[in-house]
Amino acid sequence: MLNVAVITVSDRAKRGEYQDLSGPAICETVLAHLPDCQIYQAVVADEKKQIRQAILNHLGCDYIITTGGTGLSKRDVTPEVTRELCDLELPGISEWLRRESMAETPYAVLSRGFSGLKGKTVIVNFPGSVKAARFCARLLVRIMMHSRDMIHGGGH
Repeated sequence: MLNVAVITVSDRAKRGEYQDLSGPAICETVLAHLPDCQIYQAVVADEKKQIRQAILNHLGCDYIITTGGTGLSKRDVTPEVTRELCDLELPGISEWLRRESMAETPYAVLSRGFSGLKGKTVIVNFPGSVKAARFCARLLVRIMMHSRDMIHGGGH
């Protein structure tokens, strides 16, 4: 069974001014492709300490997927927090997500999402829009089981 944490990074969602749609969209997409997954969800504000703590709280999961905080505004700090926490960068994941997303919208080049490994947990930053989050989740599910197996000593 795969354990996945989905962390939405949004000031407005955390304050209850905006309903979190991207986190549930990711969960729905992952479960549609990997129905035996155990999924945990959290919503935090665009604050480095909150993002960091939410990631640390879910270490031990096979994957932590964040959504939001990857843009160009001053408060978009998710990639910086993720980069600081990770032991190993996994640039191919972020490059792949951006490349495939560019076929949908040229704005994908503005996403600063980071991917890396902390211990045995893969952490991947998705954009915050529902469409982008769902699209990236459909891509990522294709490699999640294999990467988990590789990290735990299996795979090819």
